[in-house]
Parts: sequence; structure tokens; C-alpha cells
Amino acid sequence: MSTHQLYRQHLCPTSMRAIRARYDPYLQTRHRVEQLKQLGHSVDKVEFIVMGGTFMALPEEYRDYFIRNLHDALSGHTSNNVAEAVRYSERSNTKCVGITIETRPDYCLKRHLSDMLGYGCTRLEIGVQSVYEDVARDTNRGHTVRAVCESFHLAKDAGFKVVAHMMPDLPNVGMERDVEQFIEFFENPAFRPDGLKLYPTLVIRGTGLYELWKTGRYKSYTPSALVDLVARILALVPPWTRVYRVQRDIPMPLVSSGVEHGNLRELALARMKDMGTECRDVRTREVGIQEIHHKVRPYQVELVRRDYVANGGWETFLSYEDPEQDILIGLLRLRRCSPQSFRPELKGGVSIVRELHVYGSVVPVSSRDPSKFQHQGFGMMLMEEAERIARDEHGSGKLAVISGVGTRNYYRKMGYELEGPYMVKDLYGPGLY
Repeated sequence: MSTHQLYRQHLCPTSMRAIRARYDPYLQTRHRVEQLKQLGHSVDKVEFIVMGGTFMALPEEYRDYFIRNLHDALSGHTSNNVAEAVRYSERSNTKCVGITIETRPDYCLKRHLSDMLGYGCTRLEIGVQSVYEDVARDTNRGHTVRAVCESFHLAKDAGFKVVAHMMPDLPNVGMERDVEQFIEFFENPAFRPDGLKLYPTLVIRGTGLYELWKTGRYKSYTPSALVDLVARILALVPPWTRVYRVQRDIPMPLVSSGVEHGNLRELALARMKDMGTECRDVRTREVGIQEIHHKVRPYQVELVRRDYVANGGWETFLSYEDPEQDILIGLLRLRRCSPQSFRPELKGGVSIVRELHVYGSVVPVSSRDPSKFQHQGFGMMLMEEAERIARDEHGSGKLAVISGVGTRNYYRKMGYELEGPYMVKDLYGPGLY
């Protein structure tokens, strides 16, 4: 296998679970669901992340087998193909609310995106690492930065949420150039991801970088300088972007040089406090995190709207927030697709909801808990506002939603119907006037 098909996951917990199940997707899913139940979790909603390499570089037959078994492990049905597995997964008691697939810009072309839509995939994690062409070349990325921009554009026009993997502290970059690339990443409309995984460079034995480090031709930032850098990056993150991770889940004994702390995000947030800056990303502001860490709950909740241009389309980030305390309860990403949208369902005056998420403690499907924010109507109100904007401001005749397979019935209750891989509603249909 080439290096971009299989890279070093170095026995993180996810890899260990996969090894124990002999990489069988059905067993991995069943074992993990049972494990979570034993720990006391409600497991009626499941999100998959297919990680550990470039899944879309694998043969189509194997990919179909893998995805089919993920869905079958939830539904208990034995399917003959992916389409059948998805149909049964829709009706499963354990709902698949989303599938995330890790990929690269050169495996994020139209045919790959269409295949992933068929799998029930709703979010992509794209390995970017750097916005500099010279760095991409020197680190043998095998693709250009232009390919990154094109993959973001195609993916968002198909409705996907886009999470970028970025790698500060690469060779021949330096602190100020590292900061500048994140300013570019968040402000240039050609990038502007929905989410970020920040993976500072690690030196691991057996890699080309290890040889450079060993001979003194590469030197990692000091621990204090790295905390400073991460603090400066987090201060740049716009309020519509979520920082999913700040370091890799790799056992420290395997790392020869690089990140020396297992709690880098925590240290960076503390440094930001000293610097008088704050992180306003989605994760920091979400209601569940605020309750756990700061013991604060929303008091005055209102609808907040933020508009921006990204990847050839117009984006509207709708949210219910307590602005006074900067607490986020729910969000919706609405896109007016660019004319270049390649999916037939999204051509000719169609807007798309790329994400709808209400935060707080998980509440089982179809139940209510007055102390929790899920299932309290925020999602419905966000959808109503998205429909109004799509119809009145975008001039769209239809609104599409990229929906997790297990959440399609939620949208059916609001008048949406399945069209290809999307849930779609006619905005000028009967009953609206």
C-alpha cells in the first residue's frame, strides 16, 4: 500500500479496538456499542468516523463491504449492497446520525463525493497540513494547495461539512509563518473550513522527519513556544468553526520530539487567559461544555445570524445563543450553492442545509427532558428560519438537507422527502401560503 493509503496510527485506542476485532467493521461496531452500553451511555444515536488512512483510495468492493457492515451492525439486517443496508439502517433502533470519512484532496473528486453520499456520509476530514505550496512540495504531499481549495469547493457544494487537518511546526516554516497561514486559512474564502483538527508535527522513529531531526536539520518548537502558537491560532478561529482536536492521540513514548504535553488545548486556553484573548470556536461556546467547566447555563436565548462567503457560495451560520454569556445552544449551516454544483438534485435554485446540531446532554430519540436542550424545538425553529432565507433571500424553490441516515424521519415530519441522498422540500408547495 502507498503511504497515503495507510499511515501510522501507532496504536491509539481506536486502532487497538480495530486490531482486537481483526479490522472487521461489523465486530468493531457491535463491540463498541456494547462497551458504551456497559458504561451506562444511551446508544440510540451513533456517529461513525472512518479513520486511519485514505478510505476512498481503497478498492470499491472493499469500501462497499465496510460501509454495508457498519449499517448492518446497527440494524441487525444482513444486506446484499450498500443501498439496502442504508434503507434498513434508516429504520434501526440505533440510529446512524452521521458518517465522517477521512480523505485527501486528490481523493475528494466528484466520483468520490457521490460514492460517499451513497454511504450516508455527511462530514469529510480532509488532510491539508499547510496552505503553502513549498511546504506541500517539501513534505511530499502529492497534491497542490489549489487541489485543497477545489476539494473544499466541491465538497461544500455537495452539502458536506468540511473539517481540515492542519499541521503546524513543519520543516522550514517558523513561528510567524505558521501564524500567518492560519490567518490565511480562516480569512481567505478559498479555505474557511467548518472544522479544524490541529495536529502539531510529531517526530516518530522510522520516518523521513526522524532522520532530519536526528541529524539536527529539523528542530521542534519548545513546549512553551508550541503552547504560545496554539493559543495564537485558537484566538483566530471564527465563531462558525469548531476545533475538534488540538493534538494526536498517540502514546507519548512513541514520540521522539514534538508535543510533550497530553493536555495541549488546556494549556493553550490558560495561556490565552494570561494574554487577554479568548477562543470563540463552536466547541468552547457550546452549552454542554459551558455547564461542565464553568457551571453556567443560558439565561436569555436569541437567534443569531452570521453571513460569510466561502468556496464559491454564500454561507449563513444560524445559531441560538445567549450572547451575554457567549453560550451556543444550537446551530445550522445554510449554503446557497454555487452555479458549479455538480449534483443534479442541487441544480437550478436549490439551497442546502449542511449541518443542523443542537448541543447539550444527549436525550434519547422521541423523549423530552426540560433540563436538557436537545429536543426542545430549537432544531425546528432553525429549520424554519433556513427555509425563509432560502425562499425569500436566495430565491430558491427547494431546500435540501444532507442528513444522517438515521435522522431522515426527523425531516420527513417537517415535509421533506428523499431525493437521491438528500432530504428535499419544495418551498413553494401547498400549505406555505
